Amino acid sequence: MAHPVSYEGTTENFDQLVLEPKGELVVVDFWGDGCPNCEIYAEAEPSLLAELDGARMRVVKVNAYQHEPLAHRFGLFGIPTFLLFRDGKLLGKMSQYYGKQYWLGVIREHLPAA
Repeated sequence: MAHPVSYEGTTENFDQLVLEPKGELVVVDFWGDGCPNCEIYAEAEPSLLAELDGARMRVVKVNAYQHEPLAHRFGLFGIPTFLLFRDGKLLGKMSQYYGKQYWLGVIREHLPAA
């Protein structure tokens, strides 16, 4: 099975990438240039996605500085912030990156049943 796919989200394609997919978890990673915690997550992302091999999910990365209207739309106050969606509904929010095991636990909790 393939690893979950990571997409670049923009103001223009956000609804298509995040709100329209059915039957999969969508993790939106709001990040920004010069954000130390964003860089830590970016370095860890390949390993995290490898552990989720075969999961019905995707990651949509949104540069919060370049797409401020999206950050405002969801009331974000800091980055990184991760929003979790399934079937167009917001399931939860994680602010900051607290390490691999915490991140994987939250993601697994929200994955759709196989």
